Amino acid sequence: MSAPTADREGTGVYSAGRAEIAQRTLRTDRWWMPSLLTDLGLAAFVLYATVRAFWGSAYWVADYHYLTPFYSPCVSKGCIPEASHFGQVLPDVWWLPYAAFSLPFLLLFRLTCYYYRKAYYRSVWQSPPACAVAEPHSKYTGETKLPLIMQNLHRYFFYVAVLISLINTWDAILAFHSPSGFGFGLGNVILVVNVVLLWAYTISCHSCRHVTGGRLKHFSKHPIRYWMWTQISKLNTRHMQFAWITLATLVLTDFYIMLVASGAISDLRFIG
Repeated sequence: MSAPTADREGTGVYSAGRAEIAQRTLRTDRWWMPSLLTDLGLAAFVLYATVRAFWGSAYWVADYHYLTPFYSPCVSKGCIPEASHFGQVLPDVWWLPYAAFSLPFLLLFRLTCYYYRKAYYRSVWQSPPACAVAEPHSKYTGETKLPLIMQNLHRYFFYVAVLISLINTWDAILAFHSPSGFGFGLGNVILVVNVVLLWAYTISCHSCRHVTGGRLKHFSKHPIRYWMWTQISKLNTRHMQFAWITLATLVLTDFYIMLVASGAISDLRFIG
């Protein structure tokens, strides 16, 4: 790290009274490893999800009614009619994903999530990259100006995420189908596990915790809401784990359905 330049003197870690240390940090451990792993994990998911969202095929298994969450709800005129549980209202153009009603809001819900903010602030923006490591920015304005002031909309994206989780639940229920009636296979297990974990991630959100009990002045007068708040608070302690686990289950669910829909593998059936 170079010595402070004239235009950066007096700000951040270069303010008056701070020790003038040429090194970026005196830490000798691999402090950069968590940020690197976070960058790689987020980049891998974004790359996979973007490719699949615009793929336009291998998202629906007609025999078993499997619909990948990356295409739910499928509302484009290019969607397979049987996969369009809520109609087809969007034009079929290459730059518009088939699930254009849900994907942008899910992306915004995760981008503004309190955990993900911490993750990509530290890893992508290096603000700060680690404890006792100087960040490259000379000023800090917090979330008071564009574009970061938009982070305050997280509570509203939460409501949309709840609605989309309900749609994903409906998709998982409809998937208990076979050509002869009720059916149950490995795809159903994957879809149900994915939607349960998505619910765990959604309701463990800090906004959900605030909605259930954040504004109560007397817990004793609201025993039901207090009970809900305590249960969500327990889930909230694992919000980071759910954030990463659901990225993995979304990819696994989509990849499995893609393989079955394309004919690469057959679904392992238990009933029907």
